Amino acid sequence: MKVPAASIYFPPEDRAAILSQIDEILQTGQLTLGKYGRQFEEQFAAKIGVKHAIAVSSGTSAIEIPLRVFGVEGKEVLVPTNTFFATPAAVLHAGGRVRFIDTDPATLSVDIDHLRTLIGPETAGVIVVHIGGIITPHMDEIRALCDAHGCWLFEDAAHAQGSIGPSNGHPDGRSAGTWGDAASFSFYPTKVMTSGEGGMIVTNDDHMAEEARIYRDQGKAGFLTNFHTRLGNNWRMSEVHAVIGLSQLARLDEFIAHRNHIADLYDEGLPGLPDITPIRPPDNGVSCDYKYPVLLPAGVDRGAFKQRLREEWDVACSGEVYDVPCHEQPVFAEWRTGSLPQAEDTCARQLCLPISATMTDDQTRHVLKALAAVLSEQSVASPR
Repeated sequence: MKVPAASIYFPPEDRAAILSQIDEILQTGQLTLGKYGRQFEEQFAAKIGVKHAIAVSSGTSAIEIPLRVFGVEGKEVLVPTNTFFATPAAVLHAGGRVRFIDTDPATLSVDIDHLRTLIGPETAGVIVVHIGGIITPHMDEIRALCDAHGCWLFEDAAHAQGSIGPSNGHPDGRSAGTWGDAASFSFYPTKVMTSGEGGMIVTNDDHMAEEARIYRDQGKAGFLTNFHTRLGNNWRMSEVHAVIGLSQLARLDEFIAHRNHIADLYDEGLPGLPDITPIRPPDNGVSCDYKYPVLLPAGVDRGAFKQRLREEWDVACSGEVYDVPCHEQPVFAEWRTGSLPQAEDTCARQLCLPISATMTDDQTRHVLKALAAVLSEQSVASPR
């Protein structure tokens, strides 16, 4: 039984509707910053529960634009080391200075105790990343910590469309993207919902929204003018990508419900494999289950483990989030200030089990069976 690491899902009726709308776009010639982009922004803002959503070309530009609005040039920004390259790179592209935060192994998010030791007079702002769709239970504390130090808070929610985190005073929790002064989402093809390529900035701040719209369109004061007021870029989302995003947004709850179901099956089956530690959302939190990350036992060769799953069981595990922390990436060598032991250990042992909106119960049981078999082989080969 073949189990892919991920799967993109467009039902036939959705494909037909998308093609019809693309045909309309081609007929009208309104290929960018048109009605579908505005609809996507309005519906996404309503879904997250924020005042503004600004559609842009990628999840990466959705990080860099707010950082430029924050004015990070020459200033220190605290960034999780356990994140994708784009998060700290956006800080550097915007002219800021990066300082890396260690990882909380329970959530893959920032270690709040380490954050407390780093934040200070030099800190302009803090970025928190919701890895795999899991929101740390410390978001209220992080928000309060930023407020106490006069810092802005930014959420990189690239993985977290539809995720909900626990929050004091909010019995049903809060949506990813609603703690920060601004937040970013990604619609890259592997995400829970996609627009092909694209991203979204969300905020309740009128000034942030206005500036973000200027920056995304080459820094122009208006769409029909050549009067440039900011050092922007071509960060627009096309109408074609907006149409795809609208279609996927309409399916988001359905996609998440199915992913949650598959995750529940893993939750039920993994206690029978005590050597594998699942990383799950905190109580009163709901992950969109973009990833289902687990920690392998110390001493297991992850590369060989994945190879056995693929070759013997036809199970493909997705890329780790992330196998090399940012402070150990050569491109960020200048910003490394020492070891971050929790991140280094977590990244070395992390594995993401297959999960998607199309995965079946039988496939999930097959993955659990494969894990048990390969774990048994590994413990024979490498006794601890």
